[in-house]
Amino acid sequence: MSEGDLAIKADGVSVTYRVYADRRPTMKRRFARGRAREYTSVEAVKDVTVHVHTGEVVGLIGDNGSGKSTLLRAIAGLQPIDTGSIYVRGEPTLLGVGAVLNGQLSGARNILLGSMALGMSRQEAEDRFEQIVDFAGVRRAIDRPLRTFSSGMKSRLHFAIATAVDPDILLIDEVFAVGDRDFKKKSEQRIKQIQRNAKAVVIVTHNLGQVAKLCTRTLWLNEGTLMMDGEPKSVIDAYKSHTGPD
Repeated sequence: MSEGDLAIKADGVSVTYRVYADRRPTMKRRFARGRAREYTSVEAVKDVTVHVHTGEVVGLIGDNGSGKSTLLRAIAGLQPIDTGSIYVRGEPTLLGVGAVLNGQLSGARNILLGSMALGMSRQEAEDRFEQIVDFAGVRRAIDRPLRTFSSGMKSRLHFAIATAVDPDILLIDEVFAVGDRDFKKKSEQRIKQIQRNAKAVVIVTHNLGQVAKLCTRTLWLNEGTLMMDGEPKSVIDAYKSHTGPD
C-alpha cells in the first residue's frame, strides 16, 4: 500500500510517565524548602512505529501495563508524546469503558450532546435518537440520570453514540469486555460495517478470539515495545507462546 492510503502514521513514538512517591513525609522533609518530590520514570511506550492503512481493523494485544491504552490515547491526541510523530487522517474517536459522559444528565440528554459533539447537527442527533437507544438497549432507563446506569449500560450507550455516525478513525479500548452475547454480536457487526465504509479501526482488547475474528492485522506490545506486527493468527500464537498457558 502507498503512503497515500495511510489513515494513521505513528513514527518512533515514546511516552514516559512520572510516578511520584506516595509516602508520608518526615517533619524535616515537610518543612524543607525547594525540595522536589521524588518520582520514578516509567517508559510506557518505547520507540513504536505503526502505520495503519485505510480499511484496516488492527488489534492491539499485550499484558496489562504493556502500553496499549497509552498508545491509543496518543493516537487520539489525548496523550502527549515525548518523542516521535503521529499523523492521523481524519478525526479520531476514542471509545473506552472509562470514557466520561455527564452523569448528572439523563441518558437522553447524553445522546443529544454526545452526538452533536461528534459533529452531528441537532436535527441529525434527533433523527438517530431512537436508533441509538435501541442499539444500546437502555430504553427503560433513558430518562434517568446517567449516574444511575450500570457500568455495562453506560458502555453500551457510549458505543451506540460513538458509532451512530461513521467515525473517520475509531479507537476502541476494552469496550468488548462488557455486554451480553447479543450486544457483543451487534458490536462486531457494527465494526465490520465501519470497515466496509473504508474507515480505520484500532481495537485494544484481551479477547484474543475477537481479535482473530474481527481484525485484519494484529500488533503485540510488551512493556512498551512493539514485539510483532502481522497476520492475527501468527501474532496471537507468538503472544500465547510468550505468556504460556492460562
